[in-house]
Amino acid sequence: MAPNTEKSNNNDFTLLQVHDSDSPMFPEKQKATSRKQFTWFLLLKLHRVLTCLSWLTNCLKATFALVKKRVSLADMSDEGPKSRGKLYRFIKIFLALSIGGLAIEIIAHFNKWNLHNMIQPWEVQGLLQWCYVAWLSFREDYVAPLVLMVSKFCIVLFLIQSLDRLVLCLGCFWIKYKKLKPTFEADACDVEDPSNFPMVLVQIPMCNEREVYSQSIGAAAQLDWPKDRILIQVLDDSDDGNLQLLIKEEVASWKEKGVNIVYRHRLIRTGYKAGNLKSAMSCDYVKDYEFVAILDADFQPNPDFLKLTIPHFKGKPDLGLVQARWSFVNKDENLLTRLQNINLCFHFEVEQQVNGYFLNFFGFNGTAGVWRIKALEESGGWLERTTVEDMDIAVRAHLNGWKFIFLNDVKVLCELPESYEAYKKQQHRWHSGPMQLFRLCLPAILTSKISVWKKTNLIFLFFLLRKLILPFYSFTLFCIILPLTMFIPESELPLWVICYVPIIMSFLNILPSPKSIPFLVPYLLFENTMSVTKFNAMISGLFQLGSAYEWVVTKKTGRSSESDLLALAERESKSSNEEKILRRHSESGLELLGKLKQSEVPSKKKRNKLYRKELALALLLLTASARSLLSAHGVHFYFLLFQGLSFLIMGLDLIGEQVS
Repeated sequence: MAPNTEKSNNNDFTLLQVHDSDSPMFPEKQKATSRKQFTWFLLLKLHRVLTCLSWLTNCLKATFALVKKRVSLADMSDEGPKSRGKLYRFIKIFLALSIGGLAIEIIAHFNKWNLHNMIQPWEVQGLLQWCYVAWLSFREDYVAPLVLMVSKFCIVLFLIQSLDRLVLCLGCFWIKYKKLKPTFEADACDVEDPSNFPMVLVQIPMCNEREVYSQSIGAAAQLDWPKDRILIQVLDDSDDGNLQLLIKEEVASWKEKGVNIVYRHRLIRTGYKAGNLKSAMSCDYVKDYEFVAILDADFQPNPDFLKLTIPHFKGKPDLGLVQARWSFVNKDENLLTRLQNINLCFHFEVEQQVNGYFLNFFGFNGTAGVWRIKALEESGGWLERTTVEDMDIAVRAHLNGWKFIFLNDVKVLCELPESYEAYKKQQHRWHSGPMQLFRLCLPAILTSKISVWKKTNLIFLFFLLRKLILPFYSFTLFCIILPLTMFIPESELPLWVICYVPIIMSFLNILPSPKSIPFLVPYLLFENTMSVTKFNAMISGLFQLGSAYEWVVTKKTGRSSESDLLALAERESKSSNEEKILRRHSESGLELLGKLKQSEVPSKKKRNKLYRKELALALLLLTASARSLLSAHGVHFYFLLFQGLSFLIMGLDLIGEQVS
């Protein structure tokens, strides 16, 4: 039956409508329901806000506790007034002025002084406002044009350097697309006739390398080359007598197994690594050898390293150097090693490969390379005049007409610095040395007999653009001019300078290591943060300041020994017909090790450090971000905020290896 839908006499509503709770006839009930729902909605939102605030409070408390603990326990022995220098004083003065400027801008903001239109004289109230108006006028007429001129100059340098990087990337893409790479003749080494193999000298320079000496010597001793055609020199510059005995014992154990290896220790240890190599090359027996392979103490080549590099010299009398690529065993150890891996992958995959293929010249990396001894001798040998002896010999060999080859597919295992302290010292040496070398080599470059194009490439691209301009504009533009423009809005940097172009360039840098793409933003911030170290090193090298001649051996951890054991097991399983290579555990060796352990002096407890320049720049950038917040800058504010936080993390040594 159909439902009853009778209507009342006085109303137009049906019975179904009357019994419906949502009927318009009950507006009070609807209001009560909506109020209740709105109340629950507000309570839910309030709960979420309180949860978020609680989480932020806990994070801030944990951060402040960590900062307080780091400040109280930090080691600042290396951060004395002498090591900080004039740059730190400049940053402090700039920081003080910025804080003062921020205070005045806050007062102007809350007093609602007109910051856009010129205030008329009769509208000025009080001395402070009068000073502020006078500053606005002076800033617009004198300060802003000067800052604008400097910023435009840095932007031009920035664009030139970005164009250079883009050209290098295009060259790398072309090499990949055409599958171009150096090749050698198949019969370059006659395996059946070992007497046709050239004589090769392998040098392992080291200094206090306690953690890695055994694995580097072991890797060199297992190089696949006729034993009567190879000699390994262990060039020990250690000043620790106990360590010298351990290295001697290691060399003796391999010598008993038939490896042609010698141990050398200098009594007068001058000239650092260059002096060590120069002393080794002065031995009488070196004249019997044609090539020399150089392997630093943490480098472990595969057994076929020489068979993949030496054959490239056959039929190329003008070839002086064959450089292999580095591979890193600890690239995923922490954030610092991941970011270093991005940089070095781009250096080898793009810079070295492109320059090697198209120009036959690049900077020698100091290790994992094979030199023709004749090229070393004709170029003047190893010189002790700079802290970058590898780049020095490469430039002099290039001026003498020698060519270089880079092998991107031949990789040698090594370590990356895991602590910020070690990385910072390494980068200081790598960026101060080229400027020393540029000052010394410029007359020789200008008077050399190489072509004008090669001179131009060497002076303007190799030295000025990639060694001087890059650290100069990185520090000046993003750490000085950008925060300065927050207080001088007339010279504000365009958005594409601080955002779009840097992101594109960082993306190009990450392409050789595609697994690191998630670290794009941290990498961009990290590179800007390291600019203060690189700029300081560049200035010290250019003007021959005291810190330019500092040489600190990069700290090693010996992590590659784990993969070494696996590789050794694989090699032994493949060579069942050969005698197994085992570490000697004789009674005399164990007794010697026990005595050395008893005589060891306990080392000083290591602590993380505080870096004042980075902390001062962190405060400067955070102050500028607060000023940009007053002006409602979007990208500028976030860039300054996150860049300031990255400087804070570096200054507190919270990146890389942490010492509990």
